[in-house]
Amino acid sequence: MTSILYLGCSASERQETERLLADASVSVIWAENVPFALHELQRRDMPVLLDLSRGAAALQIARELRSERSSTLMFAVVDARRPDLTTEAVLAGMADVFARPLGGRRVANAIEREQRYESRQSGGGVGTPSADLYSHSAAMRDVMMQVAVASTSRGGVLIRGEEGTGRQVTARVIHASSPHGPQPDETSGAPWAPGAFVTIDCSAFDSASLDVHLFGDTARSLNGDNHGLERVSVDGRLHAAQNGTLYLQNVADASTRVQARLARLLRDREAILAETGAAIAFDVRPMAGVELGIDGAVQEGRVREDLFRRLSVIRIDMPPLRQRREDIPALANYFLREVCASLRVPPKAVSRPALSLIAALPWRGNGVELRTFIESVVAGSPVGRSIGLEDVLAHVRLDGDSVVFSNGGTLRQARARFERDYIAAVLEQHHGRISDAARALGIQRTNLYRKIRSLRVSAGRRVRES
Repeated sequence: MTSILYLGCSASERQETERLLADASVSVIWAENVPFALHELQRRDMPVLLDLSRGAAALQIARELRSERSSTLMFAVVDARRPDLTTEAVLAGMADVFARPLGGRRVANAIEREQRYESRQSGGGVGTPSADLYSHSAAMRDVMMQVAVASTSRGGVLIRGEEGTGRQVTARVIHASSPHGPQPDETSGAPWAPGAFVTIDCSAFDSASLDVHLFGDTARSLNGDNHGLERVSVDGRLHAAQNGTLYLQNVADASTRVQARLARLLRDREAILAETGAAIAFDVRPMAGVELGIDGAVQEGRVREDLFRRLSVIRIDMPPLRQRREDIPALANYFLREVCASLRVPPKAVSRPALSLIAALPWRGNGVELRTFIESVVAGSPVGRSIGLEDVLAHVRLDGDSVVFSNGGTLRQARARFERDYIAAVLEQHHGRISDAARALGIQRTNLYRKIRSLRVSAGRRVRES
């Protein structure tokens, strides 16, 4: 069992927090103050979890601990209603930031991930991917409520959203949190085993190949004398997903024949095992990651209605990154640490202006675009130096695809347009709070008021004091 030092948790929350962490095999040592925390860490180095609910006072504690224990792994817990604290936690060097309500599995995943990073930098293996969702925004808190509901059942889950919004990550979180529990993953390199999370991209195969890939090479016939049940064999992906999850991508590209066989198997929950000819109970939970236009594909007949019904018992809509800007600082920090680990360079810090700009960009490609961007920034910046605004600006494209402003006009006009849109995005990120936005921009509040008036900034919501 992993141990973690928890500093700043209120007494009223400790019992429930301890239970949640214990369920994820994480034990807690409670610390009342910094001297006690430092004493415990001198005895045994362990990850530290800091509650930042007290704002500035808690951040000062974080900085004090960091100055004394620069190599200690530290995480933060924040109130999702305070997006500024998420940014401050990243700037204070936290490895990850958790939003309330605290999830024990999220904490355990983060610790395991950081340990894998250390192993990778020392030449160890990569390990299996963790399944984490960042839920600092209201939009993602709604998603997490749906994830919690989906985790308690075995019904099909349809996860709808733009490319890069975390559809497969959401499916993995549901799978790992399900009553059947997490099982060996097909990406780990281990042999397939019942209970695995098995992914199929239906667009990657022609009709015949997809049929064999799913049902197995010795289960090609549809029915025969099988009493109406589908045949599956042990060399197929469906058998690998037995008691686990089958995650489908691009289901509209599957042939009508394959869709019909899938729908029948999911309806009957029984199959004939081709190797023995015996009927077996078949429990596979279907999930599908789909684009926003999936309903149109059903109406056009490209997706069978009976299959669609079984895939969409529960529907989850993933918001695009531009609608969940509060998640961007923590998500960017996650990608930053992941990229540094993959390149085997020490974790990089990021400056406040750089992080503010990253959070303000539109990210039309969502998380995939953000990760690729972070990778370019890390690869293009000197080893051992933190990432500053100039590093981010060097990789911002001016073709309108990755920036908050468009090309054209004089340099002065372009600068004013960029500054206006950038300030508007930061104000939007901080819900119109002038003090928080000014802090993120690195300017005085009076200066920000002046810029709002002179640039005619529209933040999309009423500007207010904080």
